[in-house]
Amino acid sequence: MAPCGAAAYDESMSSEQPQSNPADAPAPQYAQPPVGRPYSPPPGQPYAQGPVGPGTNVLAILSLIFSGLGMLLILPVIGSIAGVVMGHLANRQIPTTGEQGAGLAKAGLIVGYIGLGLTALVVVGYILFLVVVVASSGTGY
Repeated sequence: MAPCGAAAYDESMSSEQPQSNPADAPAPQYAQPPVGRPYSPPPGQPYAQGPVGPGTNVLAILSLIFSGLGMLLILPVIGSIAGVVMGHLANRQIPTTGEQGAGLAKAGLIVGYIGLGLTALVVVGYILFLVVVVASSGTGY
């Protein structure tokens, strides 16, 4: 019997067991990565493009631009009229060509008509102002 606190001697403890060294362990085997990038085109060929859908109708874009210029008083009457005309033409072309831009054409029409309406109100207000000024001036000799 071994004294208290002393480890009992065992024959299995006396024989030295080889310690495993992590540096001696063989490296894990992983699958080899594929040669090249998996989605790259063959060498010498350009990148493949995805399917190109129909573009946006140019008249719809121009309709919104000219209507916006009409609202900003850069081209007050001409811009609004051009925006309205181009918006109507774009609305006619979009269903037949399959292009996008119906929302732009609609926005161009709305902004163009608002610009024309505001221009008409300004002209009517200016005329009324002139009538009031002429009527109130009188001929007081």
